[in-house]
Amino acid sequence: MEGLYLVLGGGLSGVSEEAGRLAQALARFLLASPPPGLREAVPAYSTLYLEYDPALLPRARLLAHLRRAPLAEAEGREVILPVRYDGEDLPEVARRTGLSLEEVKRRHQAPLYRVYALGFTPGFPFMAPVDEALRLPRRPHPRPRVPAHAVAMAGPQTGVYPLPSPGGWHLLGTALVAVYDPHRPEPFLLRPGDRVRFREAQGPAPPEPLPLELLPPSPRLPALRVEEEGLLDLVVDGGRFMAAHLGLARSGPLDPYSAHLANRLVGNPPGAPLLEVAYRGPVLTALRPLVAAVAGYGLVALLEGEEIPPGQSFFWPQGKTLRFRPKGKGVRVYLALAGGLEAHTFLGSASPDLRGRVGRPLRAGDLLGLGEERPVRPGRAFPQRPLLPFRFRLLPGPQYSPEALAAFLSGSFRVVRADRMGVELQGPEVPGGEGLSEATPLGGIQVPPSGRPLVLLADKGSLGGYSKPLRIHPQDLWRLGQVWPGAELVFTSEGNRENMHKTIPRLPWEG
Repeated sequence: MEGLYLVLGGGLSGVSEEAGRLAQALARFLLASPPPGLREAVPAYSTLYLEYDPALLPRARLLAHLRRAPLAEAEGREVILPVRYDGEDLPEVARRTGLSLEEVKRRHQAPLYRVYALGFTPGFPFMAPVDEALRLPRRPHPRPRVPAHAVAMAGPQTGVYPLPSPGGWHLLGTALVAVYDPHRPEPFLLRPGDRVRFREAQGPAPPEPLPLELLPPSPRLPALRVEEEGLLDLVVDGGRFMAAHLGLARSGPLDPYSAHLANRLVGNPPGAPLLEVAYRGPVLTALRPLVAAVAGYGLVALLEGEEIPPGQSFFWPQGKTLRFRPKGKGVRVYLALAGGLEAHTFLGSASPDLRGRVGRPLRAGDLLGLGEERPVRPGRAFPQRPLLPFRFRLLPGPQYSPEALAAFLSGSFRVVRADRMGVELQGPEVPGGEGLSEATPLGGIQVPPSGRPLVLLADKGSLGGYSKPLRIHPQDLWRLGQVWPGAELVFTSEGNRENMHKTIPRLPWEG
């Protein structure tokens, strides 16, 4: 997979309405009829990020296709968004700008904002321009949790956090209408090109949406009953493509190598739904005779107390129970059943987007069904790759800097936090920064002004404004799905120096 940023008109120096219109027109053209091999088209203020498979869609063919795009603008709507100005940062914004609270509120409501993009989380609208007197840089380091419906601003941008999430913008208030709810026939209140006015109002905030169920309550071919839930057990497929422009996560397996191996062992096609088991694992009883396989690291499967070697398919008799116990290094394994697991899809994928309230982890009492009956003999085996050592090759990121590379090569890093969104690191201080929000590549290393890096993984935000000076080599990404807090990571450019010039291209678009 490769990526490409098209820089449109206004460049990166500021918000350009002309550039925004062009980015949205090009994205609409590609999303309406994607050429084979296109994986994402994500517009932002003055960029359009394209992710594609060069084996199916060479760059020259992609650009030639894009030059045929009609550039007539689709007419956006004008939407009034009521807001209760009760944000915890409102007094600080007034103090730092030298304005009264009432003047801050008045200036925030005065513009007719344009929606330039949806991203970061599902339905988060990136809007501009904020009054120059109100513009403040992002917080030095993101808050770990911003409440749902929070109205916020950073630099020339303002937006609404649809759901609880980390965030580094300044909180001004609470939107009294939900901008995103996966249960609605149209989940997204706003779309790129819409115009928005904020209006001060009073009243209750909307409730947070409950998770949208993706597991059928009554499977057609019942296969497993969950006797005990683990810490984070998820039914995942190959991931959700062509939805990042709405802010949805790619999702899919955090260790795609092990997931692919598990499916291969039972004769499933790549991307067939299977179970991702993290840290502890569930207790599962077979409701019919099954052929299954487990692949991954850090856990071993026990069928009625007998250890099942990873990387090997096995027969699972009806009524027998499978459980997991920690063994060795790593944190995730994948359980595949011949025929795959049955699951509903949301925008093209059965994988959950936990921040977007799409899908959920398994609970005790859940029933899982087969997608289809597939006669397969057990006993197939493949060796697994070595997991250790945790050494990761670096490539240039969208905002490459030699200083950031030198910092990463100067010593080891320890994992502070590891989840499906990313891996937060502690070690030598890495120079970072911020700018206008744009699409974030999988494996990009985001470095805010605080200098604490975060490697972006499958559930990352689709847009972000912190600097991304480096990224992890795609062939090394699967190992990041197996790291744990406290693990030591080493980064290198050895054996990869010929690739250090291969930054994600930024091409000025001339049509």
